[in-house]
Amino acid sequence: MKQEYFEVGQIVNTFGIKGFVKVKPFTDDLKRFEELKSVLVVKNKELIEMQIEDVMYKQTVVLLKLKGINNIEEAEQYKGCYLKIRRADARKLPEDTYFIADLIGLNVYTEEGELLGKVDDIYNNKGNDIYVVKNELGKQILLPGIQKVIKVIDIENEKIIVHLLEGLI
Repeated sequence: MKQEYFEVGQIVNTFGIKGFVKVKPFTDDLKRFEELKSVLVVKNKELIEMQIEDVMYKQTVVLLKLKGINNIEEAEQYKGCYLKIRRADARKLPEDTYFIADLIGLNVYTEEGELLGKVDDIYNNKGNDIYVVKNELGKQILLPGIQKVIKVIDIENEKIIVHLLEGLI
């Protein structure tokens, strides 16, 4: 089942006295926030849609001015909150590129049909992604996200087929 929302960042602190919040982005392209008109703030397990009034940058963080947050005291209340966007507001991906959220939980099989486990996490390691596959016993296998290893990604049938290079397991 495809996720309806994607996390795009987390409010980690306040910035200044005019209500800006400091956001740790979960996207490769920080400028992505300039394309958004609003974000969904997860506060007390509720999604609150808030309009974006201004976007600035400071090193690796994004500074957002959200409508309705006008001073440091109001901004303080949102520390730790996650920011989401609707799938419909996400960028269209190039062919053979996937949202990590759509890959988490997929079953991973060898080319011979052996179930290795489910995708538990994916993280970036400089040159390529690393797929963390965990079996029902909790054993982890780390697979490089390269064409020699990841052979088929089938979102509809919820499976990934991989070629195990010598020494991977």
